[in-house]
Amino acid sequence: MDIFSNEQSLTERLELVIERIKEIPDELANSEGLADSFYLDFFNSKAKYIIYMLSVYQDGNTNYSDKENNYKMYEDIIGDNYLSSYSNPDYAEERLGALGGLFSYISAELQGLPGYIFDNKIAQMVFLLEMFLQVYFLFISGDKLTISSVRDIIYYYVYDYIDYFALDRMLDTFTSEDSLGYNIIMNEDLSNPNYLYKYGEYISDTEIKLAEYLAKLPEDRIDLLASTYTEGFRRGFDVMGISFEGKNRVWIRYHLGQERIVKRAIEMFKEMGLDTIISRCAINRAVRRQVIKQGYESTSPNMQFEYDHRNDDRFYLDKAFAKKRVEAAEECYKKLREEVTGFGGPAVIETFGEKRFSPVSKESVAPLDEAQQEISRKMYGEMGEISNKYLPGDSYSFTIIAFPLPDIGDNFEEIFDEIININTLDNEKYKKIQQSIIDTLDKADVVRVVGMNGNRTDMTVKMRKLESPEKETQFENCTADVNIPLGEVFTSPVLEGTHGTLNVSSSYLNGYKFDNIEFKFEDGVVTDYNCDNYISQGSEGIEKGKQYIKENILFNHEFLPIGEFAIGTNTYAYSVARKYDILEKLPILIVEKTGPHFALGDTCYSHAEDHAVFNPDGKEIVSRSNSYADLRESEPEKAYFNCHTDITIPYNELGRLFTIYEDGTEVDIIVKGRFVLPGTEELNAMIDDN
Repeated sequence: MDIFSNEQSLTERLELVIERIKEIPDELANSEGLADSFYLDFFNSKAKYIIYMLSVYQDGNTNYSDKENNYKMYEDIIGDNYLSSYSNPDYAEERLGALGGLFSYISAELQGLPGYIFDNKIAQMVFLLEMFLQVYFLFISGDKLTISSVRDIIYYYVYDYIDYFALDRMLDTFTSEDSLGYNIIMNEDLSNPNYLYKYGEYISDTEIKLAEYLAKLPEDRIDLLASTYTEGFRRGFDVMGISFEGKNRVWIRYHLGQERIVKRAIEMFKEMGLDTIISRCAINRAVRRQVIKQGYESTSPNMQFEYDHRNDDRFYLDKAFAKKRVEAAEECYKKLREEVTGFGGPAVIETFGEKRFSPVSKESVAPLDEAQQEISRKMYGEMGEISNKYLPGDSYSFTIIAFPLPDIGDNFEEIFDEIININTLDNEKYKKIQQSIIDTLDKADVVRVVGMNGNRTDMTVKMRKLESPEKETQFENCTADVNIPLGEVFTSPVLEGTHGTLNVSSSYLNGYKFDNIEFKFEDGVVTDYNCDNYISQGSEGIEKGKQYIKENILFNHEFLPIGEFAIGTNTYAYSVARKYDILEKLPILIVEKTGPHFALGDTCYSHAEDHAVFNPDGKEIVSRSNSYADLRESEPEKAYFNCHTDITIPYNELGRLFTIYEDGTEVDIIVKGRFVLPGTEELNAMIDDN
């Protein structure tokens, strides 16, 4: 849906923009008075790309829905092409000097044209192309291009239209009118993978192979995958004690190639009374936080490109913009109050197995400065409060499930079958085993977690004292509902008295690889951190490692508390990972079930702390808050951090996990990577099998 489709002036503006941009190549070819060949090259190359994309728009998308044209849409940033692309900040700076970063931003924004065109978002096309033309006019006027003049154009492009960008993104998130993705899923021949090119997203061999594999699965196998996923979403309402009444929409987020599963899920959700929202990930950087993607997605044409532009809001983020962004969010929720009320939540199909990515940290890409970091934290905090006001955390559910991509290796089909098994393990069996762990943990004063085999973890985790142990518990007994697969018990620990060192040899967090990552804690709060990603660069590399963690795990907060402590029990998933040597390739969703883990940021009950939650045995889970979340009424700006990152210690790095009672008694749960607590021994058989 184009929210500006009734504004005829936009169509007229687009026609004028198209006409003017088509003149640029000839105009530059005859521009003897324009001496700077570097800027000439920038505007010439970008104009030719825009003209090509406008031909896609004017001729109709389906005429360009093939492999050759799909490559042309993303050619500039694919592989080694990126080395000489203006979207690469290093190259842009080399060619254009101090203005390189700004022009790289413009180039990266233009790379969003395929999404706008295939979704027929005329307004976004007009705003973006008019911004490009403004900079071009400044260049051909003969005036000297300056950082200030170009930055002003970029700033007002974002500032003037943030209301529109925000509302459009909200419509994509909460409304279920027919979308491009929905129509592809429901109307195209999914046995022929060429349907994938009709999205306008970059399509690699990964998406083609995935679609081909799912196309040959028998119907009952597809039904099993879809029903596990949809029933998990439905069960989430029961487990969390949330009313399903009045819910009429669910937002499916998936990887391209999974359409056959998604189509069956759409049909099953329809039987529950839920319409399905299918939408693209946010394109415009003004409504996208760093590299976080929510919607349907495909393999990135270039992860370094995405990483290089993660902080592009540095070009316009100030107090005035942040104020307008927050106001826009409030207005959007007001306009879409009815749609938001009927929102049942997201149902996410994650993927894993892609080649691990360790980004290059570039001098040409500056982080947000300290003032902007504070503005960003405050802005996202206020937006979180607004979201919770109109969509309280205890008013909707969610579910997440994960499947491998063909990139995982030659054993893809075997691994896919094993993941199906992992995602459909027996709830009742694990519920009983996990209850024996919870019964022990509930008696503890503290829990100790100590690493081995070079792992330097030594954490002491403070537990609550239950006032009514017969009716209360600290840990949730997690089976396969909102968080598939099953296999963990988790709590929000007491921060005061929680301290120590958390270390993992290698971990893949929020899309990035971290080597030998380590955190120090006092009273449950991060006090120091480091990793070895850039250690070869000496002292400078140490600082780069800290910045890498601050941006991608702390999300520019000066500190984060521990929001969750959990013990994973899914030894079957761990044994499969060892058998196929894919532990590092598994997503957090599964990895967190393969050992104890700590989450940095908000608790698992963020914005829903006052909503009573019960375990299958009827006991209320009372550890839903901590000393930061307790400020939600008196000082809400300090209560939440709007992030939650799980960091897992795998069994082979776990020396000992044990409880200590108030009288000093110690009870072992895991020793040298094996479960030793009575009632849990069966979990070791799965480890021993491999």
